[in-house]
This record gives sequence, C-alpha cells and structure tokens, in this order.
Amino acid sequence: MYDLIVIGGGPAGLAAACSAWENGLKNILIIERDKELGGILNQCIHNGFGLHYFKEELTGPEYASRFIALLGETGVEVMTDTMALQVTADKEVHAVNSEKGYMVLKSKSIVLAMGCRERTRGAISIPGTRAAGILTAGAAQRYVNIEGHMVGKRVVILGSGDIGLIMARRMTLEGAKVLACVELMPYSGGLQRNIVQCLEDFDIPLYLSHTITDIKGEHRVEQVTIAKVDENKMPVQGTEIVFDCDTVLLSVGLIPENELTKNAKIEIDSKTNGAVVYDNMETSVEGIFACGNVLHVHDLVDFVTAESYKAGKSAADYVKNSHYGDKCIYVVNGEGISYTVPQKIRLSAEKSEIFFRVRRIFKESQITVSCNGDILACFKRAHMAPGEMEKISIPSKIMEMANGDTIELAVKEAES
Repeated sequence: MYDLIVIGGGPAGLAAACSAWENGLKNILIIERDKELGGILNQCIHNGFGLHYFKEELTGPEYASRFIALLGETGVEVMTDTMALQVTADKEVHAVNSEKGYMVLKSKSIVLAMGCRERTRGAISIPGTRAAGILTAGAAQRYVNIEGHMVGKRVVILGSGDIGLIMARRMTLEGAKVLACVELMPYSGGLQRNIVQCLEDFDIPLYLSHTITDIKGEHRVEQVTIAKVDENKMPVQGTEIVFDCDTVLLSVGLIPENELTKNAKIEIDSKTNGAVVYDNMETSVEGIFACGNVLHVHDLVDFVTAESYKAGKSAADYVKNSHYGDKCIYVVNGEGISYTVPQKIRLSAEKSEIFFRVRRIFKESQITVSCNGDILACFKRAHMAPGEMEKISIPSKIMEMANGDTIELAVKEAES
C-alpha cells in the first residue's frame, strides 16, 4: 500500500511527488510511460523556462533536470517504461510493464499528472489529399530535437499556439523556409513574446482569420491553399493564397489526457476537458487530485509547477487525515470568461487562487467577482488575451461575504 501514486513523470508529476515528500509522505511511487522522466520538457530545447519559478532562463531539459535532481534526494520510487491502464475510485492503479507484467497497485491517494496530447488533422478535418509531410508541431519537434531528423524544407504552419510558433523559429534555424503561420482566429493563440521572438524576428508572416482550404500532393505535400474566413469561420471565395511547400505543421490545440480520469468516474469540466477540482486540486473523488496540463492547458511550465506543488501538499494533508469543511462555493463563468480553475472553493481555505482564460482580446478592463448581483471584488488589467492564462487571488474574508452558493467571474472592457 502506497501513501501516494503519481501518474506521470513530467513537470507536474515531478513537482507533485517532491511536494508530497517535503510534506511528510515517504511511501510514494511515480509511474511514467516513457523510458525517462521529464515529459515533454525533454524535447523543448529552447530557452524561456523557469523565469517565474527559478528566476532564471532555462531550457526545457535543464528545467526538468532540476526537478529530477530534487527527486533524487528523496526516497520516491519511480517506475519508467510503465503504462497506467486504469484508475479506480477506491484508489487502485492498474499498470503494466515488461519487467513486472500486470500490476494492481493500491494507494491512500493519487495525483493525476498525465499531461496532454495534440489535436491531429483528423480532429479538425482539413480537406485535401492524404500526402506525407503533414505532422503535428510536437511530433516535428521530437523528430528534429531528439531523433535528429529534418521534417521538411518549405513549411506552412496551421495554428499559432506556442508549439507552432516555437517550431516556426526552430525550422528556420535548421535551414527550412517557413512560408506562413496561418491562424483561424482574429488573434494568436500563443504568448506575445513567442509571436515577437519566433515570427517577427524572422520575418515570418502571420495570417490571422485564415485557414487551410486545400492540400495537394501525390506522395508528399506539394501545395497548400489558404483563404480568409468570415465571422462564421467559413472561407471567403476569392481570398485564396497558394504556397508551394513540402510540409504542413499543425498547432491546433491540446487535449488533456483524461481517459484514466473518466474511467474513474471523476467529474469532467466540458470547458477545460479536465477534471472539476476544489481549490486544493482534489477531484470529485475523495483522495484523487489532478494538476498540470491534464487539468487544464497551461502556457508556462512555472505555473504547472506551482499548481502541482499544491496538489502534492494536498495529497499529503489528505493522507495525514486533515479534514476539509464540506461547504463550498461554485465558480461560474460569466461574461468574457472561457473557463476557470478551480471550479469549487471550500470556505475553509485561507485564500483562493483562480486561474482563468478570456474569450477574446481585452484592452484595459475590469474583472469582477460577484454573488447574486453583489460585487465582492474587482481586479484591473491593462491587457488580456486568450493565449495567456490569468490569475486572481481572493482572500477568505471576501468569500465569506458571498450570500449564495455560487460566485461569478466576469470581465468587462473599460469604457473609453
């Protein structure tokens, strides 16, 4: 019987295990399906990691190695090259590997940290031939950075998420010509710093409100057609642009890996595609916690680390029989808000940090927290965009002012 089983050995799982150890749990197991710890960070050889958490600029492997070293100072058990097959509500983990075969592992608590996967061509139904040379940006990143294979010479990127932007720069540095980055929405889905450093610095054009309407190629991609879209996201005839290229990279969104979560009958939020959690990262099943990109897609690994430290500490508190008050308040998405995490806040919490994303770009604006029409708190922001996660912190004394069982988070642009 383990005190804690952490599923996933990426940045979230590493931070959660280290936190649980620091908070008193000693019988901890990490299950990782890859052959080594570190997760997606191992293929992210660019810098920009650690600015918030370590106060210095690191590459992905350097950031991962910091936590792998911290883990090495603990007695946490690690099973790599091991696949978790099932998680049950009574905290059993079914797993398999080549050394021990099929295992049923029991634990007092579980942290889900499985990360996320990329949307593929099939998920967004791009028209055209089924030629070679169409890859997700993450797959291309692995080929180039880890396997040492160049995936193409003339590249069109669909989607302006951070992975797509970073691969635009990476492919350029490796000698490819990136012809265009094409984005369906009227704004980029990535961080502003990546737009500047990965596109503008290399004169790579960004086509907003455009999409791919056709791909041609007999054996490999030969030509891509893009077109402007209207307010209903439908292509506008007469706006087509044709590129002669051999590669299409897709950066069209990430999906939390929640098959194990769903099988455990844990409540899922339809907006995040991750688990519904309390402010301590506990899911709807007592003693099972979730953190990192399996909960909601983050833009910075530093935020994953902070959230996962909270999940690890909460798991330790749970095992040590800490009692949480049953009364909680539900967080409702109001005007301009795409989603919020956590979705439930216990009134016993000293303060509550709420992460959220907005539906569109906002200039100078005001975030309000209200209950039954009464405004409890206001926060000002100079600029917000859907590609950048936002956070507010609400003290418990404000939560106690709520005269109902829900609070609403909303945002409104300041009147000029």
